[in-house]
Amino acid sequence: MSARTKARKRALNVLFAADVRGEAISATLAAEAQRAASEPEREASWLYAREIVDGVIDHGDEIDEAIETHSRDWKIDRMPTVDRAVLRLATWEILFNAEVPAGVAIDEAVEIVKELSTDESGPFVNGVLGRIARSA
Repeated sequence: MSARTKARKRALNVLFAADVRGEAISATLAAEAQRAASEPEREASWLYAREIVDGVIDHGDEIDEAIETHSRDWKIDRMPTVDRAVLRLATWEILFNAEVPAGVAIDEAVEIVKELSTDESGPFVNGVLGRIARSA
């Protein structure tokens, strides 16, 4: 597994945990940063995970608006928590990280939800992110 794939999963863990606990993403990020400091062997994945989460924090309103606009009648708060977190991190990559091709962000997001969410999540996430990428 690539360092970026590991980083995406770490970012997902932070976004998911904050959402489930109903706490600020920044608080969950701070706790994870403290834990990451004791794991220097995982530093490569942590740096990009932090960049993703910081980006989601900085552009949260724009990201959620893009997701709701392109999700075709799905309110963001009605989506499964895993799907919502994956959509947020992938939308950040598509809209705000020029280093990651949109196709890569979409493929990674779909693989994560296929592994961690419902059977319908893969096609749903693929469709939403595809529409976001086309509109970018």
